[in-house]
Amino acid sequence: MTGPPAPDHTAFIRAHTAVLAVPHAPEIRLHLADEATALWRMTEEELAEAGLPPPFWAFAWAGGQGLARHILDHPDLVRGRRVFDFASGSGLVAIAAAMAGAVAVTANEIDPFGPAAIALNAAENGVVLSVLAEDRVGDPLAGFDTVLAGDVFYDRAMTERAWPWLKALAASGRTVLVGDPGRTYRPAEGLDLLATYSVPVTRALEDGEIKRTTVLAVRG
Repeated sequence: MTGPPAPDHTAFIRAHTAVLAVPHAPEIRLHLADEATALWRMTEEELAEAGLPPPFWAFAWAGGQGLARHILDHPDLVRGRRVFDFASGSGLVAIAAAMAGAVAVTANEIDPFGPAAIALNAAENGVVLSVLAEDRVGDPLAGFDTVLAGDVFYDRAMTERAWPWLKALAASGRTVLVGDPGRTYRPAEGLDLLATYSVPVTRALEDGEIKRTTVLAVRG
């Protein structure tokens, strides 16, 4: 007996998003949604699963926007490097790294819709990425020079898993950069400030229309 056909994630994303310029990095265009709650509900219906996490892949989150802007403005951070973009979401930061001259970029995202969204967005921007849909927290990431993480401190569980790993990667000699708009669970120590941006966001997701967003290096 066979089960129901697998959802066509690419078709779903095309049907429920529009291709728009990223507010703080308009060089990049993404398939973005304009209303969070409705898309979240439709995603659950498409997969026939209740209680799924929010569709992070459908929005340009403040931390990712700030980190993407910083990479585009400082391409020396990634040029010629092998880059791992953790919790890539839409692929925004990975795309910025590819546009800035990274020799290879892997976008890591475990959301079921994430790989399709990243593939669509990479094609929209004319860049080539590898997409990895596996949980790699704890992996030493042999072969990568730089690790990027936009807006990953959004809850306690995520921070408690990811932060020790990011610190270990920095201690091993990797460059580890994070973008964060002042999330509650961002670690208070072990981060060096590189830049601050005022990033336009949607009130459907945030508590205002502008988020003060920082780009930080994890201290090795």
